[in-house]
Amino acid sequence: MRITRVLSAALLALGLGVAPAAADSSPSPSASADGAAPTSAGTSFRTATEIEQGQRATASGSTGDYQYWSFPADAGQRPTVTATVKLPETHTAQTWQVDVYDGLRRRQACQYGAQTRTAAADAGSVELACVMRTVRAWSEPWADDPLPGTYYIRLTVTGLSAADLGQPVETSVEVGSKDIGGAAAVDGSLAEPLVPGIAVTSESDEESSQSSAVLSAIEPEDGWASGWWSDRWVWTAVGGLLAALAGVGGYTLTRGSGRPSRVPPTV
Repeated sequence: MRITRVLSAALLALGLGVAPAAADSSPSPSASADGAAPTSAGTSFRTATEIEQGQRATASGSTGDYQYWSFPADAGQRPTVTATVKLPETHTAQTWQVDVYDGLRRRQACQYGAQTRTAAADAGSVELACVMRTVRAWSEPWADDPLPGTYYIRLTVTGLSAADLGQPVETSVEVGSKDIGGAAAVDGSLAEPLVPGIAVTSESDEESSQSSAVLSAIEPEDGWASGWWSDRWVWTAVGGLLAALAGVGGYTLTRGSGRPSRVPPTV
């Protein structure tokens, strides 16, 4: 009976630990549709249109223009950027490309996805995708790992004929992400997320309120996680509990009944 109770307690603890981990592995919820999705794009990094994850932003432009958007990404997330370009009725073959840059304007590699595609002359649209690497809470200064902060999307055409230059196009972009959880956790965190302008302070602010002049005000709905919590803490606690229960169970099995052995009577 005692062994049964020990095993039951261990299974119960394991079930409690798996529940938060399973919740963390699900994709992050989309932003609520409040009708405020952007309908224009910026023309440079400084004028990039801010969007939330889950919003579908649209814009009108011309072939040959650069279009920029920015979005926040926090530690443990694996963002996926998708872009759609609606082409003119008449055009020649065109090659479009979507690039992602971090807050330091370092181009981020895509794990997979059609980052560059060529649309045939009779194609009505072209779809692009970039699945980024998982955002880390901390990294070595020399590394090129994705870190928490602002990310930029740049959409442009990289190959077209001179006759198609300047033709009107309709574009749309959307960003979603999957929460990887403790599998991507690291022992460290940034002092501040890589948000452009977060360390910039104007002279008037220094004399008055000491507030920073942040160029990008967008951030995750729940704020920046700072990399201190992950489901790895849950699994560590569960592992320690199971080890303790295993020790108690092993002691119970090996200690015997505790009664002294029978001594044969002396003759």
